[in-house]
Amino acid sequence: MNRILFSGEGVPPGGIVMLAGTRATHILNVLRAQVGDQLKTGFINGPVGTSRVMRITNDAVWLSTCHNETAPAPWIDVILAAPRPKVMKRLWSQFAALGVGRIVVVNAFKVEKSYFHTQWVTPEHYAPLLIEGLMQSGTSQVPEVHVKERFKPFVEDELDALFPDSLRLLAHPDPDEDGATALPEPPQGRRPLLAIGPEGGWIDYELEMLTAKGFIPFSLGPRTLRTDTAAIALIATLMAK
Repeated sequence: MNRILFSGEGVPPGGIVMLAGTRATHILNVLRAQVGDQLKTGFINGPVGTSRVMRITNDAVWLSTCHNETAPAPWIDVILAAPRPKVMKRLWSQFAALGVGRIVVVNAFKVEKSYFHTQWVTPEHYAPLLIEGLMQSGTSQVPEVHVKERFKPFVEDELDALFPDSLRLLAHPDPDEDGATALPEPPQGRRPLLAIGPEGGWIDYELEMLTAKGFIPFSLGPRTLRTDTAAIALIATLMAK
């Protein structure tokens, strides 16, 4: 944890927060904090800053907060064809750490129906993983998550309302490409929206629907990658532009 996050509900500026459980264990056993030490902290979906350790017991820590900085804002959104459950579990914290603001987990032809019945697409299981990613990266804005089990209704009826002014990018492996397809520069003020298909890519019907909605196809090359590998590589490519 590079920044300890907690709820700011009911906590006035400079107020005292008591932490127990995993966060207290990390402060005590990993950071080895002592009374008087300052830690990087922040409010979930709120400002960040530092807190001073005021009191320590065997299983709890009391902090005096000073959060007067604005956390880095999300810079990209993702539409993700639902991957295998263990891959989905791994991606939640990575997406949050990399600055994804909205995550839409959507169905596709190559997605198995059972993927939508896993615990890793339910808020009580993915929310802690999102917080974990935020604490790793030192920011505080929790990604907004939507789970859509029907591809066509989402693309036709909901996509434009949810992402009215995004730069829409469609990732798909291209066996004819020797290298990455050139990406357009995002116009000022337009956040990228990256559509990542299932392993093996989108089918032609899905590609046609997405390109009709203004998605610009691009490729990292001819290699077919696992979803978690592809997602991280794609976002990293866009971060470097």
